Amino acid sequence: MTSRKRVLSALARTGYDRIPVKHEGTPEVNQALMAHFALASEEQLLLVLGDDFRYVQPVYCGPELKTWPDGSIEGFWGERYGRKAYEGGSYMEPVHLPYAGITRAEDLDRSRFPQVAWFDFSTIRSQCEALGGQFAVCIGSAGDMDFINTIGRMRGIEQVLEDLLTENEAFMEIMEARFRFYYGLHEATLEAAGGMIDILHVGEDLGCQQGPTISLDMFDRLFAPKYEAIFQLAHRHGAKTMMHMCGTVNMFLPRLIELGLDIQDVVQPTTPEMDIAQLQSQFGDRLAFCGSMCVQSLLPFGTPADVEREVRRRLDLFPKGGLFLGPTHAVQVGTPIENVLAMYRTAGSLMDPVEPWVRGVGMDAGEAEFNRFKLF
Repeated sequence: MTSRKRVLSALARTGYDRIPVKHEGTPEVNQALMAHFALASEEQLLLVLGDDFRYVQPVYCGPELKTWPDGSIEGFWGERYGRKAYEGGSYMEPVHLPYAGITRAEDLDRSRFPQVAWFDFSTIRSQCEALGGQFAVCIGSAGDMDFINTIGRMRGIEQVLEDLLTENEAFMEIMEARFRFYYGLHEATLEAAGGMIDILHVGEDLGCQQGPTISLDMFDRLFAPKYEAIFQLAHRHGAKTMMHMCGTVNMFLPRLIELGLDIQDVVQPTTPEMDIAQLQSQFGDRLAFCGSMCVQSLLPFGTPADVEREVRRRLDLFPKGGLFLGPTHAVQVGTPIENVLAMYRTAGSLMDPVEPWVRGVGMDAGEAEFNRFKLF
């Protein structure tokens, strides 16, 4: 089976040669995996791990996004990201919040709002064709839409939580602008692809470790119409919908299914309600899942035998499809390489030893830019 056929068969629950997998790791973890196999690019790494998904995106051609003397980079909305160090690695975190403290919509600098016209969609079809029908083709990222988390990067997360309670007019204006931008961006991408997109990927941090971030009533009032619109857009173009949601989000799943969600990403099993077996029992006939291998407990602190056991449990739960196996977020620094390899080896996707042709595969042309693009 090609990766694309494997993913589509999993979505249809018609069986496959092996379970589909989707990898994500921090740059440090990916570099360690590349060094382990003596690889030269992340595309080579995806081939070795057996990742069944590839992303295409329009080319940004708008105003220059500045890099500042401190090394921080500008985002599409005027926010800035700097590298924050922690033991063993670093993360890009917001260091400048352009909308902090603004409470009136009339005070917003709308010149910072990105426009769909800043993007060139002319290469979308050729990007899809270059994949040769081998992989499931995706657009978007966990940061698309993503009103709570990403507006928090422009305004401060504490302010955003207050905004949600008060329906602050400045927040509501930014939220509407963000929706219009991503709707237009994805509409133009889907049209340019001419039916070659398999999955539209968006995100929203609806859950915390132990419970929901917001109420279902608030979700219905502020978020549901926007997600229903983007899901309908995807379906009109023959694509499935995937939504990244950290934390305990089971409360939202029935409503999201009604709105048109096809795949929950990334299934963070921090409570009994979020165990993959529980989710499969409740929603497995209506919803597919992505992830579920915990980057907070199992992968960093388990043994390879523990990882193998959990993978086999998932293989038993989803013998015909309904799950894309992978981590619950980026695999974190400090995770034993042996555990990561055990996950993909047990899934049947790991290419070990590496076939010689893989080392001749170069870096995908859009790889570096996508790694930056998905922040915004």
